[in-house]
Amino acid sequence: MSTPESDAAAPEPVERVELTKPTAAPVPAPAAEPTPAPAAPGPAAPAAPEHPAPAPDPWAAPAPGPGPVAPPAPDPWAAPVGAPPPPFDPDGPRPTGWAAVVPAAQAGFQAGFPYPAAPTVTNGFAVAALVTGLLCMWPLALAFAIVALIQIPKRNEKGRGMAVTGLVTGVLGAIVTLVGFIGLAAAGFEEEERYGDTRYGPKGSVAINDLATGDCFDQPPLSSGQTAETASVYWVRRVPCSSPHHGEVAGFSNLAGRGPAEYPTLTEIEKAAARLCNPVRDDYALDSWLVPDGMEESYYYPSRTGWASGDRRVTCTFQDETRTHTGSVRTDRTKLSQAQRTYLDAVQAYNGAFAVQPEGEADEEPAEYRTWAKTMAGACRKEVADLSANGIDWPAGARAKLIELGAVELDAANAWDAAAKSTDDETLVREVRKAQALSVKSNKLAVDIRSELGLSTGEQASEVRA
Repeated sequence: MSTPESDAAAPEPVERVELTKPTAAPVPAPAAEPTPAPAAPGPAAPAAPEHPAPAPDPWAAPAPGPGPVAPPAPDPWAAPVGAPPPPFDPDGPRPTGWAAVVPAAQAGFQAGFPYPAAPTVTNGFAVAALVTGLLCMWPLALAFAIVALIQIPKRNEKGRGMAVTGLVTGVLGAIVTLVGFIGLAAAGFEEEERYGDTRYGPKGSVAINDLATGDCFDQPPLSSGQTAETASVYWVRRVPCSSPHHGEVAGFSNLAGRGPAEYPTLTEIEKAAARLCNPVRDDYALDSWLVPDGMEESYYYPSRTGWASGDRRVTCTFQDETRTHTGSVRTDRTKLSQAQRTYLDAVQAYNGAFAVQPEGEADEEPAEYRTWAKTMAGACRKEVADLSANGIDWPAGARAKLIELGAVELDAANAWDAAAKSTDDETLVREVRKAQALSVKSNKLAVDIRSELGLSTGEQASEVRA
């Protein structure tokens, strides 16, 4: 029995799917759902479910069919399987296209950090280092070069070559200076070894304590930085007084004290040595006007080591540190007449007293000046008394000048007494100046008296300098 056609259900349409690689073609619009055929009269159809099944996804892959699935097509962009990547050749041809970008590590910079800007400004300290180095100002060159080398990389400036040049010239200058200093120090050390060592002296020299009265000598040259007052001299060269020389020994004296007394200060030694050596030199060079210009009164005193061993000897000398002289300053008494000896002995006390004048001014050292004024008053009166002694055969021209000189010296003595007895500084200064003015007048009379007696008037015509 056949079923009527109207009772049979219509078959659902089936869509054909091709297994090909998707392309970027436009997506087709979804097909309209087929309109179901009107149902034939008959028994009622079952009710539709409450949640209908979702419509099929047109983009989903088709369900596997009963037959074999075709393998996917090979990727034309993939590298060959098992083949090593080709080495990168920086000098080879560059690929083109999107994949031709060179990696950052091979491009010469790190991503995110651009190239630094080229320096355009020269560092000022570098220029200063170069200039001072060429001018041999090596301390400044070194300082400027170091500062420049620190600043240049921080500030991205030019001038490194100039800074290095300044540094090199500065180092060379420092080396040259150091070598020169070592050379000078070595020379000074050698000089000190030759003349400052108490064990031995240079060839032809004698110990300073071995000199005798009347010996002429040359003191060795002083080392750098030394002076005649501070140098320690143990050895000198003894030479004939007829030859050019710098010094002459007038005699010796001894400082007080022989026990282990404390070494005196330089000021104490100077005062004691001057007090002890003045009469020694006056007796040696009785006519002080014959002593040539430049031959100053000098002395040698014990060193600290010698003092500790008991040495108290002071060597009194005449010495010129800058020029040499010939002949002796010693006065030969056997060649003097009675009038000449009397005059020179009479003025000796006055000259000795005048030589110990205080160093400062009267208003600065009033006590010292009052003491000195008292000494000067006594020296003036003693000179007048010695020149007025009986039995002296004075030349006629000298006798009148000696009487005039005596009157001036007595007036000076009164002025010195007034200064010594003054109770205020103003009177002291006034009387000292008055006495000194009278001394100038007496000095002019002394020139006339010396001329009449046949003594030197200060020109020292017989002095021969080398």
